[in-house]
Amino acid sequence: MRWTPGGTSSDIEDERGSSGGGFGKAPLGIGGALVLLVLSLIFGRNFFTLVDNSPRTATPASQSGTVAESPQEHREVQLVSFVLDDVQSTWDSLLPQQANRPYTHAKLVLFRDAYRSPCGFAESATGPFYCPEDEKVYIDLSFYDELKSRFGAPGEFAQAYVLAHEVGHHVQDILGISGRVERAIRSDPQNRNALSVRLELQADCLAGVWGHSGQERNLLEPGDLDAGLAAASAVGDDRLQRMAGRGVNPDSFTHGSSRERQAWFRRGFASGRLSDCDTFASGADVQE
Repeated sequence: MRWTPGGTSSDIEDERGSSGGGFGKAPLGIGGALVLLVLSLIFGRNFFTLVDNSPRTATPASQSGTVAESPQEHREVQLVSFVLDDVQSTWDSLLPQQANRPYTHAKLVLFRDAYRSPCGFAESATGPFYCPEDEKVYIDLSFYDELKSRFGAPGEFAQAYVLAHEVGHHVQDILGISGRVERAIRSDPQNRNALSVRLELQADCLAGVWGHSGQERNLLEPGDLDAGLAAASAVGDDRLQRMAGRGVNPDSFTHGSSRERQAWFRRGFASGRLSDCDTFASGADVQE
């Protein structure tokens, strides 16, 4: 990616120096933690919340001041700041144009190891997520090391894809899509996984819409699209199930297969149109 480091986004809340609101990690041994990690990857749910029954309340902002960080981590914060601001400025323009809706900014919370959100206990092992209750994205930057070393998806644009996907969930929240899906799940719980897949694939497509804008503005370099597609493939449900040593079970998918995640990201990237991201339309290319 072509980008210039320079400051931290005003939409970032840096909680890396926080204690996580006074709640330590669950007292798990290595074996127990690995079991929960595998379950979280397979089912797309934070199973670490099951070992913490404390009330789900927001954590106050950290007062820890300057955060100690390595040069690599400092650069990652700069990259995340650039991508977050660029993704959100893109939606500032596109959402009124294409959906006749104003865009309101999400916040991004940086944390280390564990942190309490209104949507549950954030753990570095479970990866980034968007919480609609406070309209914030939560991420431990160590996830990017996992993305590169464990999932085989290196590159700055791969990191950017992950963040753009999570902001895509914020766009869905603004458009009322997330709420409609939640109501549909309550009325038909057996359809939960299928609806979740459509929601996640749409967020992939929305990430692609931002990628299209970046390409038009000459932010992308040769190989960036391939890096984004590699990241989308790396977190496909079928690949995660194979990594966990299980047979592939499409009925348990919550995010979509590697092929589907790549296809919907590429679709948004190719057109740059929100209207091309309707994964809920009849005949949409989604495994049932």
